[in-house]
Amino acid sequence: MIRDLWYTLVEFFRTFGAFQLFFLRLLTNSPSILLHRFNLVVKQVYNAGALSLVIIMVCGLFVGGVLGLQGYSSLSKFNAEDSVGTFAAFSLVKELGPVITALLFSGRAGTALASEIGLMKATDQLSAMEMMAIDPLRRVLVPRFLGGVISMPLLAVVFSTIGLFGAHLVGVNMLGVDAGAFWSQMQTTLEPKDIYEGIFKSFVFGVVASLFAVWEGYNAIPTAEGVGRATTRTVVISAISVLILDFMITAVFM
Repeated sequence: MIRDLWYTLVEFFRTFGAFQLFFLRLLTNSPSILLHRFNLVVKQVYNAGALSLVIIMVCGLFVGGVLGLQGYSSLSKFNAEDSVGTFAAFSLVKELGPVITALLFSGRAGTALASEIGLMKATDQLSAMEMMAIDPLRRVLVPRFLGGVISMPLLAVVFSTIGLFGAHLVGVNMLGVDAGAFWSQMQTTLEPKDIYEGIFKSFVFGVVASLFAVWEGYNAIPTAEGVGRATTRTVVISAISVLILDFMITAVFM
């Protein structure tokens, strides 16, 4: 038992070290890719971001609607129905927008990245690139990583905007909250630092989700079962990391 525990500990530190080196290689090669192969990054922004807009907008609309209902139900007990807009804005911009967007992103774009890279490895496409003196990390991984990092904050902004629209539909059009009070209280209460916190969270979550996706895909066992496991691990690890980092970042900003 002690021997197995020792081997597990050694394997953990070995994997953690390899993960750190992998992340450093991605960061080192990112500036040159942005300068010289920006077209690859744009393509991945489209694949990771634009193709995820439908699920982001639909979920944002209904999450905002739920916030409008819950906010009205809670605030009406204190005769503060006009603060529904403030309640929805704080919830979406600071917490639900970045977090739910990151979870949806890891479930849709993250799994697509991991399975795509894992399939390229299983079919020896990455090995063929190495034989032709093409670094697969620069040609395949870095553009996909940067595409996810750039897409995530943009998707979070879209999610929060559509969520506020959904809260307005429910609060103003369905429940009769005054439209002027809905928006004016939101504008006077929401501060720039709250918006910066949401943007910073979405950027960090984008780095985490994209990093785990390309890491799991690149290190997947080159079999159908291995690619499936890598895809599953991408979602699980990304979701856990996002929730832990959300707590830590919120504590720091407070």
